[in-house]
Amino acid sequence: MKKPSSKIREEIARLQEQLKSAETREAERIGRIALRAGLGEIAVEESDLQAAFEELAAKFRGKGGKATGRKGGADTGSENGDAGAKVAAGASADGAGEV
Repeated sequence: MKKPSSKIREEIARLQEQLKSAETREAERIGRIALRAGLGEIAVEESDLQAAFEELAAKFRGKGGKATGRKGGADTGSENGDAGAKVAAGASADGAGEV
């Protein structure tokens, strides 16, 4: 038997909340690591930081190669690279997220 559309919408909403929570956890983790590494104290353009995160992600994926510093410029595979860069850049402005 097929699910009614209202049940499907409820399931989609529940999954979107789970995705949002998972992305928040991942961004906070990456942000804390970036702050411990001292990125919060460095004045750096967000595009440069994005490029560095893309290169780092490629290194750990075993792909190597140059990053462009633009969204979609390197194959990050997900939005997590963006989230990490935003947290790291945002966290440096207000110091939040340090554990």
